Amino acid sequence: MHIANRMARLGTETAFEVLVKAKALEAQGRDIVHLEIGEPDFDTPQNIIDAGRDALANGFTHYGPSAGLPQARESIAAYVAKTRGIEVSPDEVVITPGAKPIMFYAMMATIDEGDEVIYPNPGFPIYESVINFLGAKAVPLPLQEEKEFRFDIADLEARITPNTRMLIINTPQNPTGGILTEEDLRGIAALVEQHNLILFSDEIYSRITYDGFEHTSILKFPGMKERTIMLDGFSKTYAMTGWRLGYGVMPAPIAALVSKLQTNCTSCTASFTQMAGIEALDGPQDVAEEMIAEFKRRRDVIVDGLNAIPGFRCHRPHGAFYVFPNIEGTGRSSAFMADYLLNHAGVACLSGTAFGAHGEGYIRFSYANSIENIEKALGRIREAVAKLDEIGANV
Repeated sequence: MHIANRMARLGTETAFEVLVKAKALEAQGRDIVHLEIGEPDFDTPQNIIDAGRDALANGFTHYGPSAGLPQARESIAAYVAKTRGIEVSPDEVVITPGAKPIMFYAMMATIDEGDEVIYPNPGFPIYESVINFLGAKAVPLPLQEEKEFRFDIADLEARITPNTRMLIINTPQNPTGGILTEEDLRGIAALVEQHNLILFSDEIYSRITYDGFEHTSILKFPGMKERTIMLDGFSKTYAMTGWRLGYGVMPAPIAALVSKLQTNCTSCTASFTQMAGIEALDGPQDVAEEMIAEFKRRRDVIVDGLNAIPGFRCHRPHGAFYVFPNIEGTGRSSAFMADYLLNHAGVACLSGTAFGAHGEGYIRFSYANSIENIEKALGRIREAVAKLDEIGANV
């Protein structure tokens, strides 16, 4: 059967590939500590589960509008207005089955072949995948460890050409946990306006911040709402990964196009999950806050533990639930180290290069796991690194 040429340009998310390998080892009787998947290990809060169950019992089992149920769009608009400090209308909201479709639909609606899209590197791999799939040019913007994994505004400006159509930012960030400062965002906003760019702002980790850092959205800067497509969702903050519920906020004409793409692709997002989402946003937030506090405790355990391992250097991130330690001191490549830790230490993690070429020299751990398992993983990593000299040259 003929395969379309464009499929060769479509990438993947390595976390799921590593999960398959780890599960295969477990099937052979190996004990694996899973630090590869960016998924909270908590259960969805009970009030949200109850709202979803009630919605099923009350008939929310049918098709809904492609852009989302009116009451769900209203709830999201009110939440975004409150948390970002801007006015948001429900017709500027599109609800999707998970947040990734916002990424795909928004780029499909606004990017032509040959357009240039600047994106963070290391960064979430689906950015580059979708850019390439659409026949656009992916322009990596390096994140710098010495700047707490932020980028230099001068580096951004140097990459803008007459063909630049879109800039992607992600704060707090996957895979590094870095957070763009208000000064960074102000500089980005100025360049976006000066060069008439579309800004795609991935804010899926907006609620997961630590150390007094609070999420600042670029939407609040003058003129940015009219130029920005903002992505957020329920998976991370409310442990709702399996519910598949995300959303985008964007200018109403773009929202209409994104809704049309959804009509052609998935028809709509499941109605009962949207009703659960309303409860997530409008109901009590104590369980979500407890999860975030627990993430902070886990972060401190894994950062301190990694920094005590020879050859590792780990920045303490201020957001999300990932660490991105520098492993250049081990003398081994990122891909080698990730594979070695899985097969020899029973610790599943990701090579930094899974997030782009500028991830070489790093590996990513998700600390969305118990402190007990994190400490087990740290002990195994320490022992495995101590044995590196016994296994010969890097491969």
